[in-house]
Amino acid sequence: MDRARLADFLRTRRETLQPEDVGLPRGRRRRTSGLRREEVAVLSDMSIDYYSRLEQQRGPHPSEQMLASLARGLRLSLEERDHMFRLAGYATPQRALRTDHINPGMMRIFDGLEDAAAQIVTYLGETLKQTRLSVALIGDESAYTGLARSLHYRWFTDPATRLVYPEEDHRAHTRLIAANLHRVYTRDGKDSRAAAIVDALLGRSPEFAGVWREHPVTGPYCPPKRVQHPQLGVLELHCQTLVDPDQSQFLVVYTASPGSESYEKLQLLSVIGDQRGRPHAR
Repeated sequence: MDRARLADFLRTRRETLQPEDVGLPRGRRRRTSGLRREEVAVLSDMSIDYYSRLEQQRGPHPSEQMLASLARGLRLSLEERDHMFRLAGYATPQRALRTDHINPGMMRIFDGLEDAAAQIVTYLGETLKQTRLSVALIGDESAYTGLARSLHYRWFTDPATRLVYPEEDHRAHTRLIAANLHRVYTRDGKDSRAAAIVDALLGRSPEFAGVWREHPVTGPYCPPKRVQHPQLGVLELHCQTLVDPDQSQFLVVYTASPGSESYEKLQLLSVIGDQRGRPHAR
């Protein structure tokens, strides 16, 4: 690990990034040429002290997960991310297999959706970023670790995952999720992360095994959804997606028809905030 060059790289990228680039107000009393350290820390989901020590060449050896968070927070390109990994002493991540890096263009669009129910997810249902309203609507889906990062895995192994949707919709979700996983598995092959999830589910979930044997196939679109909120009841939502094919990710935005009861509920939810709580990372 080259501490000095890593620290200098982080500092230069922080000073180059402007508040407007990440959806932050500039304010009247800003003296720094770019972002403040505390702003980068918040954008990277880490403590201010941890990030500051990295810039001061006295921090711990950052994990690959921490570096991925920094790449998102600093809006790094793939080339810049790979350079940062090398400075930290890691091999360059395999681009075809690693999907936790978010393209800077996708992040700029996401930053402009602060008041919407939006999230960035991988093809395996791993949530990378959520807006505050998205967390209030369906809970914090970015806190999981291991196989449980994937909604596809949690749907068949964690009953609490299904509480987000009305029970009468579970069958349709089951088939849609299995079909999505089947599509990614077919594309990526037997040595992929999709294959690891499939193998684990075949050993744990008879329900999944039964659907899997049927070779489910469905379209890649995001159909309308009914979300069951603990305080507001059922919200009928439309689902729009923006696909980033290079990163195997979706930007998903949930909306409601203006003037509808669900629209009023979504507006209310933006005021009352997160009522679902944060799940236990696992």
